[in-house]
Amino acid sequence: MSRYLVAPSYIPFHPKLCSLRRSTTTTTTTTKKPCFPLIHCTADMQSPALRRSSTHYQPNSWSNDYIQSLIVNSPVEEKDQTTRIVLLKERIREVICEQKEVEEQLRLIDHLQQLGLAYHFKDDIKDALTSIHGSLEDIISLQLKDTDDVHVTALLFRLLRQNGFSITDDIFKRFRDEKGQFIEVSVEGMLSLYEAAFYAKEGEVILQEARDFTTQNLRNILNDKRSSTEPGLKQKVAHALELPLNWRLERLHTRWFIQFCSQSNKDKCSMINPVLLEFAKLDFNRVQDTHKKELSKLSRWWSDLGLAERLPFFRDSLMANYLLTVGCAFEPEYWSFRKTQTKANCLIALLDDVYDVYGKLEELEIFTDAIERWDVNALDKLPDYMKLCFLAVFNTANEAAYEVVKGKGFNVLPYLKRAWTDLCKAYLLEAKWFHGKCTSPTVEEYLENGWMSISGHIFLTHAYCMSPHLTKSDLENFSTYPQFLQWSSMNFRLYNDLVEREKSDGYSSINCLMKEKDVSDAEARKMIKEMIMANWRAMNGDRMNYKTMLEENFKICAINLDRTAQFFYRGIDRFSEADGEMNDSVASLFVEPIEL
Repeated sequence: MSRYLVAPSYIPFHPKLCSLRRSTTTTTTTTKKPCFPLIHCTADMQSPALRRSSTHYQPNSWSNDYIQSLIVNSPVEEKDQTTRIVLLKERIREVICEQKEVEEQLRLIDHLQQLGLAYHFKDDIKDALTSIHGSLEDIISLQLKDTDDVHVTALLFRLLRQNGFSITDDIFKRFRDEKGQFIEVSVEGMLSLYEAAFYAKEGEVILQEARDFTTQNLRNILNDKRSSTEPGLKQKVAHALELPLNWRLERLHTRWFIQFCSQSNKDKCSMINPVLLEFAKLDFNRVQDTHKKELSKLSRWWSDLGLAERLPFFRDSLMANYLLTVGCAFEPEYWSFRKTQTKANCLIALLDDVYDVYGKLEELEIFTDAIERWDVNALDKLPDYMKLCFLAVFNTANEAAYEVVKGKGFNVLPYLKRAWTDLCKAYLLEAKWFHGKCTSPTVEEYLENGWMSISGHIFLTHAYCMSPHLTKSDLENFSTYPQFLQWSSMNFRLYNDLVEREKSDGYSSINCLMKEKDVSDAEARKMIKEMIMANWRAMNGDRMNYKTMLEENFKICAINLDRTAQFFYRGIDRFSEADGEMNDSVASLFVEPIEL
């Protein structure tokens, strides 16, 4: 049995850090569930030991007062609007179940997903796609027999693979000539084939060729000023070339797609059922209100905790930390995960800066040992600022574990402890590399540690343990980090490295590649992007291999983690230095409702 799976003696949490002492209060119970006495702490933040150099991050743009104002100024949902939502939902469910041509059914499902409505109709969509998949041979031979149906074929392929159904890229062979070159197709067909190509598995050469073919041709369409392509379709092409659907932060794309359909609904390329569009607007605003309320609660927690004031050297951005979790799982039912992970994100940013910038190596070694032993008695050995860090992590993890115990009776604390311990050990190794206490890492050594130090395993451990679908047998199967988690976390690391090359005082995969392979910065970046593509192919190939609802949702969350990383680390580090796109995205998701 792994040392991480030994059942702990529960010691617990208190949301505020007040005077360091074990509470003498105990809880008496007749059950075998663990009790949670309180831990209190204070630290003298005027200690001379704390006056050290640190990096200079942008100040927090979204204060607690501002976040609380979002709730005060948010319009109250009218009863008539709620009634309308219920009616529209039932009408759409009827439309999904109606008999219709395959192309019409596929377009409907695609619109539901891009409008952010698919989570309401999971079972209905699954049933419809199961029926289509069961008749796949007949559909291909009878309904998709012509050579001008690339759009429908590619849409069929993408939706089936995206939703966990097996389908091979052989379906595209008939769209190539005797030389193996793809035939000329419509712009809509080209765009659909392009999107499908990003769901390729390892070894699917046809899809790799389709990606190269469509990328070049779609760029030519955009650059051709004499093109007769409809403006709306050109807009979709530009959006797709910026990032394909499979790589986009889902909620941001939903907002874009709703606005696109509202503005371009007269174009053939964007014709959409008005019932769907109305429901999408109402639902987006309703989910936005839910997210505002969650932000309000989390902001009060963060403000009450006071770490940003007591430890001013680290990145303080609750909004970015919350957006990270919304990118992984936006649906209202996953509030427990968002709450726990947002708190964890705030503490991850704190620990990252402690290990990377602020802490002395000997302090970091003591702190890592304290986290590994999960022992509040080790606090006496820590400097004051680290006492606050330790208790923040300790209390937050125990609080999350207590919620699961209370709701399901499962003990997930060993898994949360494992995740935090592994993170701190990875941070410590990077600190030792920086201080010259260890031999400089090879590329392999750096990446083996790097997929852990980026903290993706904490995201996905919380996604697994906080899932409403968690069962005891599922928990027993989580004794090691699944391969899918490692692929996702590795991409998270590589995306981050692509924008942190300038941080030359430390190590990155680019630095290591340049040194070990004797290549230029540009060549190293190309190699990193090839690694990212390989990990995407691996996830695409394994995403349909699941047996339970938990496993399916876990893999979706892992994929969403990389989509969110794309947003935060495309071009610049938007987590550390918010730019206009970051501010606009926050406003569109959490501040400004869609006009009805």
